[in-house]
Amino acid sequence: MTTPQQKPILLTGASGNLGRVLARELAAQGYTLRLTDLTPFPDDLPPGATFTKADLNDGVTILQLAEGCHSILHFGGASVDLPFEVVLGPNLRGMYHVYEAARREGARVLFASSNHSIGFHERPTGNEAKLDADCAFRPDSFYGLSKAYGELMGRLYWDKHGVENLNVRIGSSFPEPIDARMLSTWLSFQDLARLCAAFIEAPKVGHAVVWGASKNATTFWGADHRDRIGWEPQDSSDAFQDKVGNIFSGNPVVERYQGGGYTGNSYSRSQPSPRDAFDLDE
Repeated sequence: MTTPQQKPILLTGASGNLGRVLARELAAQGYTLRLTDLTPFPDDLPPGATFTKADLNDGVTILQLAEGCHSILHFGGASVDLPFEVVLGPNLRGMYHVYEAARREGARVLFASSNHSIGFHERPTGNEAKLDADCAFRPDSFYGLSKAYGELMGRLYWDKHGVENLNVRIGSSFPEPIDARMLSTWLSFQDLARLCAAFIEAPKVGHAVVWGASKNATTFWGADHRDRIGWEPQDSSDAFQDKVGNIFSGNPVVERYQGGGYTGNSYSRSQPSPRDAFDLDE
């Protein structure tokens, strides 16, 4: 039986902040990496890795890059809150190209989704239950909407074609938390790398969703499918409480919702939306 170590791993978005971390960490674990991005790879290539400049809109090139791959780690595309026309090509059409490549090659997909796909859920307070992974999508931006689309693409390709996929709803993956919200949403680089390796090595994934956050005491999020891949975060934001615990945005909209700053961008409601998206009562 072929093992994950014997087949290449395709990493899109390799030139981004998270892609660069994963390229370094996964190469150090012995994986053969095919790196791709629209912009040149800014570091020295890790041992055994290759880099191909490619646009996610170019379906033919994505198919070629995926040939013979065990897994596709999809971190490519527009990665911040941008206008719809900017998000449209890489995040929607590009997602289709990734899944078509996975279907053809029998590869599994880890999709770098985002907390912004559910960003308009309110933050839990007091003894309120944490948000579970089977919650409704409530995107806070066109970027968040594209992430919800990507997760649903994975659902379609699992149901219709048996393409295994893991949607990682990344919170805030930075060297360390920079404000009070990130005490709840922070994902350390090392926990992210461990998650990706666990996904690659898991005997079976199916269609799964994992909250991309470290072991933070004040997390917004509850149950998910991390047992499916045997991943448990080892880092925590708790040590940064004194440093950033009193840093807030000052914006009541931003502080109300889980998506933080993206919820306040271009916000035009006079009153907050109800917790039930279909409730007419304010």
